[in-house]
Amino acid sequence: MSARPTTVPTATLTVVSGRPGTGKTTLAKELARRRRSCYLRVDAAETALARSGLQVGAEGYAVIHEIAVSNLLLGIDVVVDAVNPVPEARAGWRDAAARGGAGLVQVETWLAEAGEHRRRVEARTPDMPGQLVPTWDEVVNQPWVPWDEVRDGPRALVATQDAGAALAEVMALTPGL
Repeated sequence: MSARPTTVPTATLTVVSGRPGTGKTTLAKELARRRRSCYLRVDAAETALARSGLQVGAEGYAVIHEIAVSNLLLGIDVVVDAVNPVPEARAGWRDAAARGGAGLVQVETWLAEAGEHRRRVEARTPDMPGQLVPTWDEVVNQPWVPWDEVRDGPRALVATQDAGAALAEVMALTPGL
């Protein structure tokens, strides 16, 4: 009989962040599909909490952090889809990666063309029962603290005008997954 490994292989936590309508869900889903990784969406946790009549806020992130850590500890790569508008949200992923013994890749999606961003936001429809999608005014007025690599850690800023090019860029950042 061969000896069993005594350590779990190291996994990677890839967090795809950005304002609503910038293409992060499309990018995160396709990355998870291609990499055969666990896909976790903060919107799903928040929608489930709201449907249950519970508070929605940091709680959705807390739920996804723990699910991410449980997968990372099994050696399963995780791709997270989350807005991450404030430093506290971003710090949670660094903590989750550390607790899961995993590497961390942080990506921020963006659109250079405001008209295209607005078109995408206004064309969105809910894809989960009970999900509330934000209006353009809500997206524009949503609290958003610009990324600071000293405070928030390194991240790749990925333009998502072309979904295929964005996916190729992120896949190049995570070649070992």
